[in-house]
Amino acid sequence: MDAANSPKFGKAFGEKYFMFRPGFIHLNQGRSYGGYPHLVRDALRSVQDAVQAEPDNFVRYIYPAKVDEVRELIATHMHATNTDEIVLVPNATTALNTVLRNLTYQPGDMIAYIQGTYGAIEKTVDYLVETTPVESIRVPFDPTVDDDNTLVEAFRSVLQENHGRIRVAIFDTVMSMPGLRMPFERLAQICRDFGVLSAIDGAHGIGLINLNMEELGADFLTTNCHKWLFVPHTCAVLYVALKNQNLMRSSIPTSHGFQPLPEILQKKQYISPYELPASKNPFVFQFSYTGTIDNGPPLCIPAALRFRQDICGGEQAIQAYCQDLAREGEKLIVEILQSRPISIPETKRVAFANVRLPLEIVSSVVEEKGHSVPLSDVGKVIDFILERLAKDYNTFLNIAFISGSLWARFSAQVYLELEDFEHGAKALKELCEKIANREYIKL
Repeated sequence: MDAANSPKFGKAFGEKYFMFRPGFIHLNQGRSYGGYPHLVRDALRSVQDAVQAEPDNFVRYIYPAKVDEVRELIATHMHATNTDEIVLVPNATTALNTVLRNLTYQPGDMIAYIQGTYGAIEKTVDYLVETTPVESIRVPFDPTVDDDNTLVEAFRSVLQENHGRIRVAIFDTVMSMPGLRMPFERLAQICRDFGVLSAIDGAHGIGLINLNMEELGADFLTTNCHKWLFVPHTCAVLYVALKNQNLMRSSIPTSHGFQPLPEILQKKQYISPYELPASKNPFVFQFSYTGTIDNGPPLCIPAALRFRQDICGGEQAIQAYCQDLAREGEKLIVEILQSRPISIPETKRVAFANVRLPLEIVSSVVEEKGHSVPLSDVGKVIDFILERLAKDYNTFLNIAFISGSLWARFSAQVYLELEDFEHGAKALKELCEKIANREYIKL
């Protein structure tokens, strides 16, 4: 689709194709819950109807074949070398748990991860430290001041200083909070240089940035389809390079596709209809059925890809609009809040605007003056902002405490325009005034 025939994105586009209630401004596409057009909703209902028409036949026989077709589409979209490197799981947290819990650890082994890693994944690492011989090490990173080179060198130093001990390293394609592109290609190369497995958290990936698995050379990568690709939640891709599939002994949860070791099989006899077909990749077969789920979201991927291509004009058109909107929206938010953004080069720009809130975080109540918040109240303040945004201002965006300050993250999307960012910024300005007046304590 050429520029002359490209759709006019913005509010009217959103009203025509998306399902948000009138007056609601969705500034948080990048959160777990996403948002998708009614054409994808129709595909979801169609799958649900098909399941209910013949539940056993669909789940046992029709669904696996359809999932194989979807995996082929995704493999092409992500430039994976082999379709059997791609399986579908509910979400990125499940995918990374699958990778990290399948790896075996010996005393002295380490898991490296970058400061700012998504909380659920950092806690997964903490759990493994509790329950296995593995140790963890965190690579220092301050996203508000450190650039790519600083992070890359810190990452390289950690791997160098612990050479031979680090089993796997975890890093993002795009950090969640604040929302900025990470130098994941360079980090993956460093992992190869040191013989360390790379586990890439691409929760913010497909539909937001281009992913080329053949060029990336990652060992493991996951990416959520329900964040930026316009697929209903829950649905994510788990990529495992063919050379590493022997390390993935089980899906999570372990289910019928698991193949016990021969010494265990000798002690018992499994009689089950879920036997590994001779033509099926054992790794893929494990993920074909892991328990009863909503079969709809994964089978909505073709409808989402068609909408993005036929209605939106393709990935490049979507990315260009969202990045431009994030850039201009960020400037407007800074002006309204009289604050500052995170300083990043335009090469790192994705569909996020990140702006510091005009509130000073102080260590104690004694220090309070003006627009200040005691550190002990930061959790209450975040809860206050989020709830009031949803209930009083008909919008939502993400707030986080990062490097001693509160930051707001706005998601740009094809159904938004600049005045929507203005609405969100003005709401934050009013809420910051309420916080300065301690109204968050009164509620």
